[in-house]
Amino acid sequence: MGLKVYVDGEYYEKDEAKISVFDHGLLYGDGVFEGIRSYSGRVFRMDAHIDRLYNSAKAIMLDIPATPDQMKKIITDTLEINNLSDAYVRLIATRGCGTLGLGPDRCPSPSIICIADFIALYPKELYESGLEVVTASTRRISLGTLYPQVKSLNYLNNILAKTEALNSGCSEAIMLNANGAVAECTGDNIFIVKGGRLITPDVSSGILEGITREAVIELAGKEGIPVEERTVSRYETFTADECFLTGTAAEVISVIKIDQRLIADGKPGPMTKLLHERFNELVRNEGA
Repeated sequence: MGLKVYVDGEYYEKDEAKISVFDHGLLYGDGVFEGIRSYSGRVFRMDAHIDRLYNSAKAIMLDIPATPDQMKKIITDTLEINNLSDAYVRLIATRGCGTLGLGPDRCPSPSIICIADFIALYPKELYESGLEVVTASTRRISLGTLYPQVKSLNYLNNILAKTEALNSGCSEAIMLNANGAVAECTGDNIFIVKGGRLITPDVSSGILEGITREAVIELAGKEGIPVEERTVSRYETFTADECFLTGTAAEVISVIKIDQRLIADGKPGPMTKLLHERFNELVRNEGA
């Protein structure tokens, strides 16, 4: 049986799942989404993801045509119909079909799409050896332009930075904010370790507050590791004792080289290894 995709109340075979060319999610990136993981049949932190989806929608004045509880059922049903227990779920709410004009008032009915499938953001061996990353020249969209907390369908800013990474032979790129401080990577949050402290850019740096990021901060607290959320400079990334990235698809992965500068001895550090291990334990034991 092939993959089935939820679109506005119906399930379609993967090749038959379609939206209109007049959907404003396609035409203008007008919509929001969440990337969610399930482990051993349990959806990881579903409430947090659903809350963020609806907050994103509220911020852009998009009225999702389903309640949060109905949306949760869509997720669990999509996993069940596809017989998936360890999977990645992409939940999308678009402005829906309209005219070629920008106005959201031209779209009478928003759309909901739910896809469940497998994902492997990085090769398995990189979780053991670590990533090499570069700093992109493409800056993160400023706070005054678009709220970074809105996880919108318009990812061109991130895609341009990702293209820079790929052109440099790397899988990921660090994005700076308008002030030249570290914000986040193209699809992940970033952490550094210095002097036994775990440091990560704060909200005012222009980041999306990742669900995995929050989980790692909680895990660090349980281990007695001091955590600082603040402005982070490029210099601090170059001179860090350790560096790692977090994200729903990436989970926790070490960075061992930034802009050709070796981090520590070029291997995943002890705090990164500890938090990676604790995160793996968490996702296998924590329910929705």
